Amino acid sequence: MQKRILSLALLILSGCSSQTPPESSQALPDGVHFVERVSNSGDDVVIPYSKYVLDNGLTVILHEDDSDPLVHVDVTYHVGSAREQLGKSGFAHFFEHMMFQGSKHVGDQEHFRLITEAGGSMNGTTNRDRTNYFETVPSNQLEKVLWLESDRMGFLLSAVSQHKFEIQRSTVKNERAQRYENSPYGLVHERIGEALFPRTHPYSWQPIGYVEDLDRVDVNDLKAFFLRWYGPNNATLTIGGKLDKAETLAWVEKYFGDIPRGPEVVNPPKQPVTLPGDRFLTLEDNIRQPMLMMAWPTSYKGAKDDASLDMLAKVIGGGKNSILYQSLVKTGKVVDAGAYHDCGELACTLYVYAIGQSDQSGRLDQIYDDVSTVLSSLAQRGVNQKDLDEMKGMAEASAIFGLQSVHGKVAQLAAYQTFYGNPNRLSTELDNLRQVQPADVEAVYQRYVENKPKVVLSTVPKGRTDLAAAKANYQPAPRIIPEHKSLSDKALHLREPQQESFDRSVMPQPSEPVTATVPALYRFQLANGIEVLGTAYDETPTVELQLVLPAGRRYEPAGKDGLAELTAAMMAEDSLRSSSEDLVSRLDTLGSSISWNPGMYGTVVSVASLKENLPETLAILQERLFEPAFTEEDFARIKQQALEGLVYDHQRPSWLASQATREVLYGKTIFGRPSEGTTASIQSITLDDVKAFYKRYYTPNGAQLAVIGEVTPATLKSDLAFLAQWQGAPEPSYVTPALPAENQPTVWLVDKPGAPQSTVRFVRRALPFDATGEQFELQLANFNLAGNFNSRINLNLREDKGYTYGAGGYQSGNKEVGLSVFYAEVRADATLPSIQEMRKELQEYSQNGLTKEELAFMRLAVGQQEALSYETPGDKGDLLRQIMTYHLPDDFVSQRNEITASISSQRLNALAAKWFVPSDYQIIVVGDAASLLPQLKTLDLPVRPLKPVQ
Repeated sequence: MQKRILSLALLILSGCSSQTPPESSQALPDGVHFVERVSNSGDDVVIPYSKYVLDNGLTVILHEDDSDPLVHVDVTYHVGSAREQLGKSGFAHFFEHMMFQGSKHVGDQEHFRLITEAGGSMNGTTNRDRTNYFETVPSNQLEKVLWLESDRMGFLLSAVSQHKFEIQRSTVKNERAQRYENSPYGLVHERIGEALFPRTHPYSWQPIGYVEDLDRVDVNDLKAFFLRWYGPNNATLTIGGKLDKAETLAWVEKYFGDIPRGPEVVNPPKQPVTLPGDRFLTLEDNIRQPMLMMAWPTSYKGAKDDASLDMLAKVIGGGKNSILYQSLVKTGKVVDAGAYHDCGELACTLYVYAIGQSDQSGRLDQIYDDVSTVLSSLAQRGVNQKDLDEMKGMAEASAIFGLQSVHGKVAQLAAYQTFYGNPNRLSTELDNLRQVQPADVEAVYQRYVENKPKVVLSTVPKGRTDLAAAKANYQPAPRIIPEHKSLSDKALHLREPQQESFDRSVMPQPSEPVTATVPALYRFQLANGIEVLGTAYDETPTVELQLVLPAGRRYEPAGKDGLAELTAAMMAEDSLRSSSEDLVSRLDTLGSSISWNPGMYGTVVSVASLKENLPETLAILQERLFEPAFTEEDFARIKQQALEGLVYDHQRPSWLASQATREVLYGKTIFGRPSEGTTASIQSITLDDVKAFYKRYYTPNGAQLAVIGEVTPATLKSDLAFLAQWQGAPEPSYVTPALPAENQPTVWLVDKPGAPQSTVRFVRRALPFDATGEQFELQLANFNLAGNFNSRINLNLREDKGYTYGAGGYQSGNKEVGLSVFYAEVRADATLPSIQEMRKELQEYSQNGLTKEELAFMRLAVGQQEALSYETPGDKGDLLRQIMTYHLPDDFVSQRNEITASISSQRLNALAAKWFVPSDYQIIVVGDAASLLPQLKTLDLPVRPLKPVQ
């Protein structure tokens, strides 16, 4: 029955793909050739599109979606780190950075500025096998985006300079330090790759590359990389959203058609690997919880057994019903365990991991034995059909939910074209998944895992190699680094269009402004007073509900910090009638999900379901909400996991900085304490505390429900009858505590020994949330100082100085208090100058305000952003919850747009002078205290050590 319902949902969504006859060549611009058009006509999940190719080899895919006034543009180049040469790792990722530095007709940093000014968003990503660049903008900005993307495809190198090269080299190094060296377990995949693949295999290094390679090369090496791989014949341009197909194709031909082809590109051969025997390695890291990672080489992306391997990973470690969870996590032997199949174009890897406790029970030799025993049991246990039905249900539903945004659909089309030459691959992959049988999963286990050689990496605290799973028996061979030969300018031949029929230096202007359509809302109350606010959404056959219960941290008793989170975690465990495993199984088969997320003022119960499965999903919600079992066994495990979660948090620089901020600004009040609790508070919480918190605060009185989806109010009222009958405790209230006196400006130093980077924050108390008042105006005032990529602080620290991967600032607030923050993760040796530059920028802005150009930029950027704000059910849900939480009028968005369009520079400057004076800010620094203290003492501020509460 459940399978039939799922199939019905798929039928409603899209249908079988059908390829239509060629479009008339007369309807196409010269140089544009029709390939195929795929539309909906059956019972498969399909993303409709039209595909074309230009004379220069550029593949163009168009997807029409008129539901929102936006377009998403993606340019994917079939080049990632796997195309790099030995000794030149990181080039693909490095070049991604260079593509944002301006081109012949686009000035430095202008790409970011123009997209931001248009109200859009943009980014680029690099992995092993491809690099993509993408923008989401209001639909009237499409021509401008095509002009921008084509200019950097055809005219980049003449704008590349040694200075830009050096700045981005520093930025990439900062990114590596932030995401790898200064992040817990950040080097795990790099170490495994070095052991899993031969040194000549391009997967043996990570896309970020090695610092020594980045230091070795020069700007001409980078130019040569562009000339080899960034031709139109190695690219796919995918455009989705509200577009006119004929007009779009004319623009594509105009801006891209004259760009010369690059060298011919042949798809690389598959390179799966085998190992001669088990390879054990040990990595010492600045952590407290040892981690075991096991890696088996498997096949490659698109292989016949790809889907079976994905299923195997889920059976081993894909959730509460996986064998690792049941045997190791639920029994408390490990903090966490899981498995995943990481698939690349050349080779794939099955990973299995387990994280040990922070005490002596975290010995990885015992965990290795336990994991091995669990894996061996799979041969005897086998795989049953029920396991696969659950996974197939979730996979198919995930495919549907993934089509809720134009970005998601465009990304799928682009990836499928790049790797398979066929954008219509989604239905094939789902069909492959549906056909997987238990015997197929058992077969890939035997083929790739059972008694097969693997890499085993033990990540242990520094100085504790005795905790490793086994003594290291493998050392990767030295890297192969050919002698670097500098390329001369003469060896590089720019590949630029020689003659075009238009003046490319003239930037195209947008067409008529688009109008953001705020979703139409409906309201009603359930019989018990629960407020319901909803909006229709029919682009996918889905329904999403967000039930906000007055069960937030605000109501935790003194000394019981973390109780709201523990209670929410217990709600996802056993009910009085069913085990958590049975409940998860039912949800997975339906393709539904229910999650519990506590916040300051409430706990949000999020429900996502296919339309046809909503009644059955709500029946599970009813059971979980009204009949939690609250067993001692579940509580003991959840409590231990919470304690270990605290250990993990204290290893993260970002958490340390956030908690230091709370303590410095709000002291020991509720606003100064960690939402996760402390070791002492978690240890003090009992199961009776959880039961009491549930009884008092899980109540319909004061509850609110947001609904987004293809469901009518009448049907919804019927489906929610069980909620309407719910009776509970009165709505809770609170009294805002007196905040401590503010500290004199001080540098608060949190020690993270040996950290290669420092986390720097300027913080002060600010205003509570106000949708249309001074707090909103303050966000507008911050926009040019620190609120976008082209802000003063980011351009200074990242683009001018090369101190950081990114810097910025924000203003946030809840019902009672607010916060003003400016932040940066900087090189350790640049900590002092970074602080000085941030102070300088704040001082300049607070004294002299913003320029006329900045005011115009802010008005355009913030005003146009509304067009992109309500595309997905998640976007709409955020709007509905904000309206209910803060009792906002339905037209508050229009009021904010009016403020943005009319606010004066005098008002913004007055706000800057009031709120952005650097001497009003506390400075938080998380880094290596021994090396930082002498530097920080040179500031005209006291320096005090701070150890965030544990």
